Amino acid sequence: MLAPARKCRLMRNDDEIRALLSRLSRRHPSGGTVIERAAIVADGADSAAVVAWILDHAGEPEAAADTSSKRGLHSPRLSGSMGFERAPARYVLPAGALN
Repeated sequence: MLAPARKCRLMRNDDEIRALLSRLSRRHPSGGTVIERAAIVADGADSAAVVAWILDHAGEPEAAADTSSKRGLHSPRLSGSMGFERAPARYVLPAGALN
């Protein structure tokens, strides 16, 4: 049996997106805030609009740490060398971006 399709909530203005990000974010060591991409998607928000808002407000995708040894059966799949780029797991906003 298939699960019912979830509708995403369309984010219509800055205030809605800012409220969502304030709720989902946590402090980052840089002094800004960090938002998990999975939290945005799990919330059911219009993730494309939210990510665009983050990038428009000086947010940066957090750089992924390369911890693979490049050896073994699964290393090409885990290291991302199969011809596709993974979406960033987190976005970092500078201090004051949500004020």
